[in-house]
Amino acid sequence: MSTPKILILGAGYGGLLTTLKLQKKLNYNEAEITLVNKHNYHYITTWLHEPAAGTASADHARVSLDQIIDMNKVNFVKGTVQSIQPDEQTVTLENGEVLSYDYLVIGLGSEPETFGIQGLKEYAFSIRSINAVRQIREHIEYMFAKYKNEPERTDYLTFVVGGAGFTGIEFCGELADRVPELCREFDVDPELVKIYCIEAAPTALPGFDPELVSYAMDVLGRKGVEFKIGTPIKECTADGVVLATGEEIKSKTVVWAAGVRGNSIVEKSGFEVMRGRVKVDEYLRAPGYENVFVVGDCALIFNAEGRPYPPTAQIAVQEGENLGDNLVALIRGEVMQPFVPALQGTLASLGKGEGIGMVGSKKLFGSTAALMKKASDLRYLWKIGGVGLAMKKVRL
Repeated sequence: MSTPKILILGAGYGGLLTTLKLQKKLNYNEAEITLVNKHNYHYITTWLHEPAAGTASADHARVSLDQIIDMNKVNFVKGTVQSIQPDEQTVTLENGEVLSYDYLVIGLGSEPETFGIQGLKEYAFSIRSINAVRQIREHIEYMFAKYKNEPERTDYLTFVVGGAGFTGIEFCGELADRVPELCREFDVDPELVKIYCIEAAPTALPGFDPELVSYAMDVLGRKGVEFKIGTPIKECTADGVVLATGEEIKSKTVVWAAGVRGNSIVEKSGFEVMRGRVKVDEYLRAPGYENVFVVGDCALIFNAEGRPYPPTAQIAVQEGENLGDNLVALIRGEVMQPFVPALQGTLASLGKGEGIGMVGSKKLFGSTAALMKKASDLRYLWKIGGVGLAMKKVRL
Protein backbone atom coordinates (compact mmCIF):
# COMPACT_ATOMS: atom_id res chain seq x y z
CA MET A 1 0.00 0.00 0.00
CA SER A 2 1.37 3.42 -0.91
CA THR A 3 1.93 6.14 1.70
CA PRO A 4 -1.00 8.62 1.75
CA LYS A 5 -0.16 12.09 0.42
CA ILE A 6 -1.37 15.11 2.38
CA LEU A 7 -1.13 18.39 0.47
CA ILE A 8 -1.56 21.66 2.40
CA LEU A 9 -2.07 24.88 0.47
CA GLY A 10 -1.06 28.01 2.37
CA ALA A 11 0.97 28.60 5.55
CA GLY A 12 -1.45 31.02 7.17
CA TYR A 13 -2.91 30.25 10.61
CA GLY A 14 -5.05 27.28 9.49
CA GLY A 15 -2.53 25.65 7.13
CA LEU A 16 0.42 26.16 9.47
CA LEU A 17 -1.33 24.71 12.54
CA THR A 18 -2.52 21.70 10.51
CA THR A 19 1.10 21.13 9.39
CA LEU A 20 2.54 21.49 12.91
CA LYS A 21 0.02 19.05 14.36
CA LEU A 22 0.76 16.46 11.64
CA GLN A 23 4.51 16.94 12.08
CA LYS A 24 4.16 16.31 15.81
CA LYS A 25 1.79 13.31 15.73
CA LEU A 26 2.66 11.31 12.61
CA ASN A 27 5.60 8.96 12.31
CA TYR A 28 7.97 9.39 9.35
CA ASN A 29 6.46 6.58 7.26
CA GLU A 30 2.75 7.23 7.96
CA ALA A 31 2.15 10.00 5.41
CA GLU A 32 3.91 12.24 2.94
CA ILE A 33 3.21 15.84 3.98
CA THR A 34 3.68 18.67 1.45
CA LEU A 35 3.15 22.33 2.32
CA VAL A 36 2.86 24.87 -0.52
CA ASN A 37 3.26 28.56 0.28
CA LYS A 38 3.98 31.67 -1.79
CA HIS A 39 6.73 32.79 0.63
CA ASN A 40 9.22 30.96 2.82
CA TYR A 41 7.69 32.63 5.89
CA HIS A 42 4.45 32.72 7.87
CA TYR A 43 3.16 36.18 8.76
CA ILE A 44 1.08 37.20 11.72
CA THR A 45 -1.89 38.90 10.08
CA THR A 46 -3.15 40.40 13.33
CA TRP A 47 0.10 42.43 13.57
CA LEU A 48 0.16 43.82 10.03
CA HIS A 49 -1.41 47.15 11.02
CA GLU A 50 1.80 47.99 12.94
CA PRO A 51 4.34 47.80 10.07
CA ALA A 52 1.71 49.39 7.78
CA ALA A 53 1.72 52.49 9.99
CA GLY A 54 5.47 52.22 10.59
CA THR A 55 5.33 51.58 14.35
CA ALA A 56 7.06 48.19 13.90
CA SER A 57 9.25 46.66 11.21
CA ALA A 58 7.75 44.31 8.64
CA ASP A 59 10.18 41.61 9.79
CA HIS A 60 8.61 41.68 13.24
CA ALA A 61 5.35 40.32 11.79
CA ARG A 62 6.90 37.35 10.01
CA VAL A 63 8.40 34.05 11.05
CA SER A 64 10.66 32.03 8.78
CA LEU A 65 9.07 28.62 8.09
CA ASP A 66 12.33 26.73 8.58
CA GLN A 67 12.37 28.01 12.18
CA ILE A 68 9.11 26.25 13.01
CA ILE A 69 8.74 23.38 10.53
CA ASP A 70 10.81 20.21 10.54
CA MET A 71 11.89 20.15 6.90
CA ASN A 72 12.84 16.46 7.29
CA LYS A 73 9.20 15.62 7.97
CA VAL A 74 7.51 18.15 5.72
CA ASN A 75 8.22 18.69 2.04
CA PHE A 76 8.06 22.49 1.60
CA VAL A 77 7.29 23.86 -1.87
CA LYS A 78 7.68 27.61 -2.39
CA GLY A 79 5.13 28.38 -5.08
CA THR A 80 1.83 30.02 -5.96
CA VAL A 81 -1.28 27.91 -6.49
CA GLN A 82 -2.94 28.50 -9.84
CA SER A 83 -5.78 25.97 -9.77
CA ILE A 84 -7.19 22.97 -7.95
CA GLN A 85 -8.61 19.98 -9.84
CA PRO A 86 -10.55 18.14 -7.09
CA ASP A 87 -11.85 15.42 -9.42
CA GLU A 88 -8.32 14.56 -10.57
CA GLN A 89 -6.92 15.06 -7.04
CA THR A 90 -4.26 17.44 -8.36
CA VAL A 91 -3.16 21.04 -7.81
CA THR A 92 -1.40 23.13 -10.47
CA LEU A 93 1.14 25.79 -9.51
CA GLU A 94 1.89 28.95 -11.50
CA ASN A 95 5.21 27.49 -12.68
CA GLY A 96 3.30 24.59 -14.28
CA GLU A 97 4.20 22.02 -11.61
CA VAL A 98 1.36 19.58 -10.85
CA LEU A 99 1.08 18.06 -7.37
CA SER A 100 -1.15 15.09 -6.57
CA TYR A 101 -2.79 14.30 -3.23
CA ASP A 102 -4.90 11.82 -1.29
CA TYR A 103 -5.98 14.49 1.22
CA LEU A 104 -6.08 18.20 0.43
CA VAL A 105 -6.12 21.08 2.91
CA ILE A 106 -7.07 24.47 1.44
CA GLY A 107 -5.84 27.38 3.55
CA LEU A 108 -5.25 29.99 0.85
CA GLY A 109 -6.38 33.01 2.86
CA SER A 110 -8.46 35.94 1.79
CA GLU A 111 -8.73 38.72 -0.76
CA PRO A 112 -10.09 42.22 -0.09
CA GLU A 113 -13.89 42.47 -0.48
CA THR A 114 -14.58 45.65 -2.44
CA PHE A 115 -18.40 45.37 -2.40
CA GLY A 116 -18.35 46.60 -5.98
CA ILE A 117 -17.10 50.08 -5.00
CA GLN A 118 -15.66 51.72 -8.09
CA GLY A 119 -11.94 52.52 -8.07
CA LEU A 120 -11.02 50.64 -4.87
CA LYS A 121 -8.94 47.99 -6.61
CA GLU A 122 -7.07 50.65 -8.58
CA TYR A 123 -6.53 53.40 -6.02
CA ALA A 124 -6.70 51.99 -2.47
CA PHE A 125 -4.06 50.19 -0.43
CA SER A 126 -4.93 47.08 1.53
CA ILE A 127 -3.38 45.68 4.75
CA ARG A 128 -3.00 42.12 3.55
CA SER A 129 0.60 40.92 3.28
CA ILE A 130 4.15 41.78 4.29
CA ASN A 131 4.83 43.39 0.90
CA ALA A 132 1.55 45.34 0.98
CA VAL A 133 2.28 46.85 4.40
CA ARG A 134 5.83 47.78 3.40
CA GLN A 135 4.34 49.68 0.49
CA ILE A 136 1.83 51.51 2.74
CA ARG A 137 4.55 52.56 5.18
CA GLU A 138 6.84 53.85 2.41
CA HIS A 139 3.96 55.66 0.74
CA ILE A 140 2.99 57.44 3.99
CA GLU A 141 6.58 58.63 4.51
CA TYR A 142 6.77 59.73 0.88
CA MET A 143 3.60 61.82 1.32
CA PHE A 144 5.19 63.74 4.21
CA ALA A 145 8.35 64.30 2.14
CA LYS A 146 6.32 65.45 -0.89
CA TYR A 147 4.29 67.87 1.23
CA LYS A 148 7.50 69.75 2.14
CA ASN A 149 8.00 70.52 -1.58
CA GLU A 150 4.33 71.34 -2.28
CA PRO A 151 3.00 72.93 0.95
CA GLU A 152 -0.34 73.81 -0.68
CA ARG A 153 -1.13 70.10 -1.11
CA THR A 154 -2.87 69.22 2.18
CA ASP A 155 -4.27 66.08 0.48
CA TYR A 156 -0.78 64.60 0.96
CA LEU A 157 -1.37 64.81 4.73
CA THR A 158 -4.94 63.47 4.63
CA PHE A 159 -5.33 59.75 5.32
CA VAL A 160 -8.58 57.86 4.71
CA VAL A 161 -9.17 54.48 6.33
CA GLY A 162 -12.14 52.64 4.82
CA GLY A 163 -13.82 50.49 7.48
CA ALA A 164 -14.10 50.75 11.27
CA GLY A 165 -13.87 47.02 11.95
CA PHE A 166 -10.92 45.60 13.90
CA THR A 167 -8.30 46.12 11.19
CA GLY A 168 -9.42 49.69 10.47
CA ILE A 169 -9.56 50.65 14.14
CA GLU A 170 -6.18 49.07 14.96
CA PHE A 171 -4.51 50.74 11.97
CA CYS A 172 -5.98 54.15 12.95
CA GLY A 173 -4.53 53.70 16.45
CA GLU A 174 -1.03 52.94 15.12
CA LEU A 175 -1.15 55.66 12.47
CA ALA A 176 -2.25 58.27 15.03
CA ASP A 177 0.71 57.19 17.21
CA ARG A 178 3.13 57.50 14.27
CA VAL A 179 1.99 60.96 13.09
CA PRO A 180 3.79 63.03 15.79
CA GLU A 181 7.06 61.23 14.96
CA LEU A 182 6.61 61.85 11.21
CA CYS A 183 5.75 65.51 11.86
CA ARG A 184 8.99 65.95 13.83
CA GLU A 185 11.03 64.14 11.19
CA PHE A 186 9.65 66.16 8.27
CA ASP A 187 9.01 69.48 10.13
CA VAL A 188 5.26 69.35 9.50
CA ASP A 189 2.63 71.09 11.65
CA PRO A 190 0.61 68.23 13.28
CA GLU A 191 -2.56 70.35 12.93
CA LEU A 192 -2.41 69.82 9.15
CA VAL A 193 -2.58 66.01 9.36
CA LYS A 194 -6.06 64.49 9.07
CA ILE A 195 -7.03 60.85 9.65
CA TYR A 196 -10.58 59.88 8.66
CA CYS A 197 -12.11 56.52 9.53
CA ILE A 198 -15.16 55.88 7.36
CA GLU A 199 -17.68 53.12 8.10
CA ALA A 200 -20.87 52.25 6.19
CA ALA A 201 -22.48 50.44 9.16
CA PRO A 202 -24.37 52.48 11.80
CA THR A 203 -21.60 51.87 14.35
CA ALA A 204 -17.85 51.36 14.53
CA LEU A 205 -16.82 47.75 15.33
CA PRO A 206 -20.23 46.38 14.23
CA GLY A 207 -21.55 43.68 16.57
CA PHE A 208 -19.17 44.60 19.39
CA ASP A 209 -20.15 45.77 22.88
CA PRO A 210 -21.39 49.44 22.66
CA GLU A 211 -19.53 50.55 25.80
CA LEU A 212 -16.22 49.24 24.39
CA VAL A 213 -16.95 50.80 20.98
CA SER A 214 -17.59 54.17 22.62
CA TYR A 215 -14.33 53.88 24.62
CA ALA A 216 -12.37 53.03 21.44
CA MET A 217 -13.83 55.99 19.55
CA ASP A 218 -13.02 58.34 22.46
CA VAL A 219 -9.40 57.16 22.65
CA LEU A 220 -8.89 57.45 18.89
CA GLY A 221 -10.79 60.75 18.75
CA ARG A 222 -8.37 62.22 21.31
CA LYS A 223 -5.50 60.98 19.15
CA GLY A 224 -6.91 62.93 16.21
CA VAL A 225 -8.95 60.33 14.31
CA GLU A 226 -12.18 61.72 12.82
CA PHE A 227 -14.99 59.18 12.37
CA LYS A 228 -17.67 59.19 9.70
CA ILE A 229 -20.05 56.41 10.74
CA GLY A 230 -23.09 55.26 8.75
CA THR A 231 -21.44 56.79 5.69
CA PRO A 232 -20.61 54.45 2.81
CA ILE A 233 -17.79 55.21 0.39
CA LYS A 234 -19.35 55.45 -3.04
CA GLU A 235 -16.22 55.74 -5.13
CA CYS A 236 -12.44 55.83 -4.76
CA THR A 237 -10.50 57.97 -7.24
CA ALA A 238 -6.91 59.04 -7.85
CA ASP A 239 -7.75 62.15 -5.80
CA GLY A 240 -9.46 60.56 -2.78
CA VAL A 241 -12.94 59.25 -1.98
CA VAL A 242 -16.50 60.27 -2.75
CA LEU A 243 -18.96 59.44 0.03
CA ALA A 244 -22.61 58.43 -0.40
CA THR A 245 -23.52 61.86 1.04
CA GLY A 246 -21.84 63.49 -1.97
CA GLU A 247 -18.96 64.79 0.14
CA GLU A 248 -15.52 64.38 -1.38
CA ILE A 249 -12.39 63.90 0.76
CA LYS A 250 -9.21 64.77 -1.09
CA SER A 251 -6.51 62.28 -0.14
CA LYS A 252 -3.56 60.56 -1.76
CA THR A 253 -3.68 57.71 0.79
CA VAL A 254 -6.77 55.51 1.01
CA VAL A 255 -6.34 52.31 3.02
CA TRP A 256 -9.17 49.81 2.59
CA ALA A 257 -9.86 47.70 5.68
CA ALA A 258 -13.55 46.93 5.29
CA GLY A 259 -13.78 43.24 4.83
CA VAL A 260 -12.37 40.21 3.08
CA ARG A 261 -13.67 37.33 1.01
CA GLY A 262 -12.27 33.88 0.40
CA ASN A 263 -9.57 33.28 -2.19
CA SER A 264 -10.91 33.39 -5.77
CA ILE A 265 -8.95 30.23 -6.71
CA VAL A 266 -11.36 28.19 -4.57
CA GLU A 267 -14.40 29.43 -6.49
CA LYS A 268 -12.67 29.02 -9.88
CA SER A 269 -11.83 25.42 -8.97
CA GLY A 270 -15.52 24.53 -8.88
CA PHE A 271 -16.25 24.41 -5.15
CA GLU A 272 -19.61 25.74 -3.93
CA VAL A 273 -18.92 29.10 -2.31
CA MET A 274 -20.60 32.08 -0.63
CA ARG A 275 -18.49 35.24 -1.05
CA GLY A 276 -15.53 33.05 -1.88
CA ARG A 277 -15.96 30.82 1.19
CA VAL A 278 -16.81 27.12 1.24
CA LYS A 279 -19.61 26.08 3.58
CA VAL A 280 -17.82 23.15 5.21
CA ASP A 281 -19.32 20.25 7.19
CA GLU A 282 -18.58 19.57 10.86
CA TYR A 283 -15.23 18.00 9.90
CA LEU A 284 -14.26 21.04 7.76
CA ARG A 285 -14.81 19.11 4.52
CA ALA A 286 -15.91 20.74 1.27
CA PRO A 287 -19.36 19.61 0.05
CA GLY A 288 -19.12 16.61 -2.26
CA TYR A 289 -15.50 15.76 -1.38
CA GLU A 290 -14.58 13.41 1.47
CA ASN A 291 -10.86 14.17 1.11
CA VAL A 292 -10.85 17.98 0.67
CA PHE A 293 -10.72 20.14 3.81
CA VAL A 294 -10.92 23.93 4.06
CA VAL A 295 -9.58 26.12 6.89
CA GLY A 296 -9.21 29.82 7.70
CA ASP A 297 -10.60 32.61 5.53
CA CYS A 298 -11.80 30.18 2.83
CA ALA A 299 -14.00 28.20 5.26
CA LEU A 300 -17.52 29.21 6.24
CA ILE A 301 -18.83 27.78 9.51
CA PHE A 302 -22.07 28.59 11.30
CA ASN A 303 -22.96 28.86 14.99
CA ALA A 304 -26.01 27.27 16.64
CA GLU A 305 -28.20 30.25 15.63
CA GLY A 306 -27.23 29.75 11.99
CA ARG A 307 -25.03 32.87 11.84
CA PRO A 308 -21.56 32.61 10.26
CA TYR A 309 -18.57 32.93 12.54
CA PRO A 310 -16.26 35.81 11.54
CA PRO A 311 -13.06 34.51 9.90
CA THR A 312 -10.67 35.30 12.77
CA ALA A 313 -7.13 34.12 13.47
CA GLN A 314 -8.39 32.49 16.68
CA ILE A 315 -10.84 30.27 14.78
CA ALA A 316 -8.32 29.47 12.01
CA VAL A 317 -5.79 28.26 14.63
CA GLN A 318 -8.41 26.01 16.23
CA GLU A 319 -9.51 24.68 12.82
CA GLY A 320 -5.89 23.80 11.98
CA GLU A 321 -5.39 21.94 15.25
CA ASN A 322 -8.66 20.04 14.91
CA LEU A 323 -7.92 19.15 11.29
CA GLY A 324 -4.40 17.96 12.10
CA ASP A 325 -5.85 15.58 14.68
CA ASN A 326 -8.56 14.43 12.26
CA LEU A 327 -6.12 13.71 9.43
CA VAL A 328 -4.05 11.60 11.82
CA ALA A 329 -7.27 9.78 12.83
CA LEU A 330 -8.19 9.17 9.15
CA ILE A 331 -4.76 7.78 8.34
CA ARG A 332 -4.87 5.48 11.36
CA GLY A 333 -8.47 4.36 10.74
CA GLU A 334 -9.73 6.13 13.88
CA VAL A 335 -12.79 8.32 14.45
CA MET A 336 -12.70 12.03 13.53
CA GLN A 337 -13.89 14.70 15.99
CA PRO A 338 -16.27 17.45 14.79
CA PHE A 339 -14.94 21.00 14.89
CA VAL A 340 -16.52 23.22 17.56
CA PRO A 341 -14.97 26.69 18.01
CA ALA A 342 -14.05 27.59 21.59
CA LEU A 343 -14.17 31.38 21.51
CA GLN A 344 -11.77 32.81 24.05
CA GLY A 345 -12.69 36.44 23.64
CA THR A 346 -11.87 39.32 21.34
CA LEU A 347 -9.12 41.90 21.80
CA ALA A 348 -8.18 44.99 19.81
CA SER A 349 -5.29 47.39 20.22
CA LEU A 350 -5.82 51.16 19.96
CA GLY A 351 -2.16 52.09 19.69
CA LYS A 352 0.59 51.91 22.30
CA GLY A 353 -0.63 50.81 25.74
CA GLU A 354 -4.30 51.13 24.81
CA GLY A 355 -6.89 48.51 23.88
CA ILE A 356 -10.35 47.07 24.35
CA GLY A 357 -11.47 43.51 24.77
CA MET A 358 -14.16 41.07 25.71
CA VAL A 359 -13.07 37.90 27.50
CA GLY A 360 -16.10 35.81 28.41
CA SER A 361 -18.55 38.37 29.78
CA LYS A 362 -15.76 40.59 31.13
CA LYS A 363 -15.03 43.92 29.44
CA LEU A 364 -11.43 45.07 29.31
CA PHE A 365 -10.31 48.66 28.76
CA GLY A 366 -7.04 50.53 28.29
CA SER A 367 -3.76 49.05 29.47
CA THR A 368 -5.44 45.88 30.84
CA ALA A 369 -6.76 45.04 27.36
CA ALA A 370 -3.41 45.95 25.77
CA LEU A 371 -1.56 43.60 28.16
CA MET A 372 -4.09 40.84 27.56
CA LYS A 373 -3.55 41.20 23.80
CA LYS A 374 0.23 40.91 24.31
CA ALA A 375 -0.36 37.74 26.38
CA SER A 376 -2.58 36.30 23.66
CA ASP A 377 0.07 37.06 21.00
CA LEU A 378 2.76 35.44 23.16
CA ARG A 379 0.64 32.35 23.59
CA TYR A 380 0.34 31.99 19.81
CA LEU A 381 4.10 32.43 19.28
CA TRP A 382 4.81 29.88 22.00
CA LYS A 383 2.34 27.48 20.33
CA ILE A 384 4.04 27.64 16.93
CA GLY A 385 7.68 28.11 17.92
CA GLY A 386 8.13 27.50 21.63
CA VAL A 387 9.65 29.81 24.22
CA GLY A 388 12.52 30.85 21.93
CA LEU A 389 10.24 32.40 19.32
CA ALA A 390 7.99 34.02 21.93
CA MET A 391 10.99 35.70 23.61
CA LYS A 392 12.46 36.82 20.32
CA LYS A 393 9.27 38.46 19.08
CA VAL A 394 7.84 39.95 22.24
CA ARG A 395 7.53 43.76 22.26
CA LEU A 396 6.85 45.24 25.65
